[in-house]
Amino acid sequence: MNTGYASRREPGGTTEEKEMGRFTRIPADTFEQIQTDAGILLYNFDPAEPDNVKDEDIICPTTGGITAACAATYNDMGEDVDNCPPNLLELKHLDGWDCSLAFTSLGTSPASIRLALGAADIDSDDPTHVVPRRALKTSDAQDVWWVGDRADGGLVAVQLKNALSTSGFSLKTSKAGKGNTSVTLTGHVTASAQQEVPMEFWSAPPAATSPEAVLDDGGLED
Repeated sequence: MNTGYASRREPGGTTEEKEMGRFTRIPADTFEQIQTDAGILLYNFDPAEPDNVKDEDIICPTTGGITAACAATYNDMGEDVDNCPPNLLELKHLDGWDCSLAFTSLGTSPASIRLALGAADIDSDDPTHVVPRRALKTSDAQDVWWVGDRADGGLVAVQLKNALSTSGFSLKTSKAGKGNTSVTLTGHVTASAQQEVPMEFWSAPPAATSPEAVLDDGGLED
């Protein structure tokens, strides 16, 4: 029987050396698929024009990276049916999607505090003053983007639709350290678009006119 090992004679005896297996490999496009660095959170982003990111669209500085999650929730309708095996695919019902962006913010601007609170306003008479509100408005929710680099110079982007903070505001300080706030933004379905999943994704190679693509094509860097 082929064990995947080959014997070879070494001085003083025989040792076994493991050969490279048939399934010990990686995809040829592994480099292109790798996402690098923490990326940024944005209020606005256009995947068709990725280089047009404005400084005012960056939500806040972060630490520890960003976690984007999109998980389906299912109901097993055969669970209480006699003789029905568990997880029968034909009786599986997709109830919805739980979509979120979670991160630790280092920002303490009024806009950052308002985002973490969710239902809150920035005082129109005093833009340094943030006031939580007892009632939720649909305008409290807004689309938020996470955009990160790919190793080949491309991008990976996540759009969280109708994002609203569901974690609240909790500022953690430390001696000789930086204050930080843990934020979880949850995407929401709306009455006007009930069939839309509140998260979408993009993964794109570098544009043909990008500096990376020009260099890869034999161009010279200035």
